[in-house]
Amino acid sequence: MRKKNVVLEKVPVSGYAAEGKALARQDGKVIFIEGGVMPGDIVDVRLSKNKKDWAEGKAIHFHAYSDKRVEPFCAHFGTCGGCKWQMMPYSLQLEYKQQQVADHLQRIGKLDLPPMSPILGSAHTEHYRNKLEFTFSNKAYLTNEEVRTLNGEIPVRPALGFHVPKLFDKVLDINTCYLMQEPVNLIRNTIREYAIQHELSFYDIRLQEGWLRNLVVRLCTTGEIMVNLVIHHEDKANRVALLDHLQKTVPAITTLLYTINPKKNDSIFDLEPQVYSGKGYAEEKLEDFVFKIGPKSFFQTNTYQGEVLYKVTRDFAELTGSEIVYDLYCGTGSIGIFVSRKARKVVGIELIKEAIDDARENAARNQVNNAEFFAGDVVDICDDAFFAHHGQPDVIITDPPRAGMHEKLVNKLLEIAAPKIVYVSCNPATQARDLALLDALYTVEKVQPVDMFPHTHHIENVVLLKKRENK
Repeated sequence: MRKKNVVLEKVPVSGYAAEGKALARQDGKVIFIEGGVMPGDIVDVRLSKNKKDWAEGKAIHFHAYSDKRVEPFCAHFGTCGGCKWQMMPYSLQLEYKQQQVADHLQRIGKLDLPPMSPILGSAHTEHYRNKLEFTFSNKAYLTNEEVRTLNGEIPVRPALGFHVPKLFDKVLDINTCYLMQEPVNLIRNTIREYAIQHELSFYDIRLQEGWLRNLVVRLCTTGEIMVNLVIHHEDKANRVALLDHLQKTVPAITTLLYTINPKKNDSIFDLEPQVYSGKGYAEEKLEDFVFKIGPKSFFQTNTYQGEVLYKVTRDFAELTGSEIVYDLYCGTGSIGIFVSRKARKVVGIELIKEAIDDARENAARNQVNNAEFFAGDVVDICDDAFFAHHGQPDVIITDPPRAGMHEKLVNKLLEIAAPKIVYVSCNPATQARDLALLDALYTVEKVQPVDMFPHTHHIENVVLLKKRENK
């Protein structure tokens, strides 16, 4: 029987493993550690899982810090769920991300790999996001340090900020966030101050009651700012007063919306945001392409690095102007439109109909006449009749969600047998799994990691696959 609540003392941290957890080895056991830890630290670890060959836990005391550690720049570091690698120099973050991609492709994919290109780091390591979502709560989360200073008297105060990791009902009140440029902090703090002053109710996620629920802010490189305030029910007098105050305080807002969400979940995809002022959408640019982004549209959340990622994708496709390109998981058409000038034809396929509507509109806005977009499942759409009408693909670009491609789609790609596949992934682990299946017909020719999210363990990776000559 392995004891629970075990504390391991003076554990030297040696590296990083999957999902950004620090890695240590002690007495032949692998230990995965959370809690702002980096290689070179020596920590005490309270175990939450304790198996024969491995364990998981959280650092509860630091005996020594790595000599490479730097001072985190955010006051919320260690409590907020984002930017967990602030204590690490950015150059070192890139090294670990590069290694993460190599480890996944070799350990999971077991692939013969070409030399991997050096990771493309972000020129912007702060203020790089174009979208953030904040949550209202009638009970702000307090850290253990804050609780200890209150001598048992725990105040109940509202919060507008981010969910605390692994605590669905706890929201950390955020004063300054470095993920997005101003005026995002001014927008959030203005709404919070006005709501408290006028005694507007913040949502209680457990009781499913309260008025103010979520705040979504999008700031584009074009300078356009779109704000969507999500409320539980209509209260016209308070809604108008609050939105008027926000617009007056932050006149840079170009589109202001509100959405009424009486449901138990925070998703707004089945709801209709209402335009309070402005045109109801924002416009973003990648190179000289302009994209319409509505309040429910998906778009790369780092515009600067999104452009870098798409350039890599376009380069890997090796287009000469004569190719038919199939863009799978095409979303609102951004990749397909981005590569369209170097292709004879682009065929985009996406499950979500609303995204396809946006893709068609974005193609029209950019005068892209050689792209068509279809809603549905690739496995169902891509039959002999479809190919006879639209042509067999010379290049397939696939950009699936974190879960990777469904095995049915991988088998479909093997059946289609396009000469080239460019696989864009936000999760190298599931990408490696899919590449292992595609290895039956394809070889990996190029690998290019791209860092989209500085100070986090997340990493994008682009792989070029070419059909084996003897297949």
